[in-house]
Amino acid sequence: MTITDTRLLSVFDEIHKTRSVSRAAEALGLGQPAVSVALAKLRRHFGDPLFVRTSAGMEPTPLGEELLGPIRTALDAVGEALGRRSLFEPTLSERRFRICMTDISQLVILPKLWSQLRATAPGVRIEVLPLASAGNTAQLLETGAADLAIGFMPQLDAGFYQQVLFRQHYVVLASADHSRIRAGLDLEQFQTEDHVVFTTAGTGHQIIDQELARQGIRRRIALTIPNFLGAAFAIERTNLLMIIPRRLGELLRGRGEFSIFPLPFPMPDYAVKQHWHERYHHDHGNRWLRIMISELVSEDMGTLPNI
Repeated sequence: MTITDTRLLSVFDEIHKTRSVSRAAEALGLGQPAVSVALAKLRRHFGDPLFVRTSAGMEPTPLGEELLGPIRTALDAVGEALGRRSLFEPTLSERRFRICMTDISQLVILPKLWSQLRATAPGVRIEVLPLASAGNTAQLLETGAADLAIGFMPQLDAGFYQQVLFRQHYVVLASADHSRIRAGLDLEQFQTEDHVVFTTAGTGHQIIDQELARQGIRRRIALTIPNFLGAAFAIERTNLLMIIPRRLGELLRGRGEFSIFPLPFPMPDYAVKQHWHERYHHDHGNRWLRIMISELVSEDMGTLPNI
């Protein structure tokens, strides 16, 4: 068999991205049997399984991994030659977008994004992936396993585009029933009270540690937790304090028994950005999603009061 059908190459590429025959079929708009038949043809042609089932999904064989580069190069070349790039039609699309997000972004951005999608692109679906280390996130974006990543990732460099969505400021979150802090928070109170520290990737928490050390400010860490939601529940029912991004603080204060206070010392802000790989910079669907997220965040910026 001579491989001249670009659909076969597209099937290979999508299985490699998704590690799943069913998810590849969904992404390509094909039935699962059609993708299985295409994979069988590829296996016969190359005399190799190409992908084998593991606990982590359909993992490529050594030959399958070796073929990835040439196949993607061929797909890009064919697309250029045939003018294959089609316009993205949101109202008709059933595309699934995958976005790496922190739990903060899920709380602050995702509800408005979902409402907008239901109104303008009812068939489009979103899969949220955890924002892992910069290396893992970079690989997801490069391979197409993720379309966008939203957060604070200064380590992403060559090969990636980025757009600032908003600048994030820090405040201190406390229970509204804190027994010692009511009207305000001074530096002495900050240093004598117990604190919760979060370690979520992509949130800029490294800035906090660096700046406290630079200014010689002590923080009594009583609880370390890997996400904001668990920390917020702890704060609401205890006398613990936590440095938290202002946008999330405002959201929590409106939903629970919380108080927020300005930091009693200067702290630099940081930029929350959306990131994407240069391979998908001209993809019409990716571009449409980026513009929508940017516009939604810009509209929301005007609704936050000063504190």
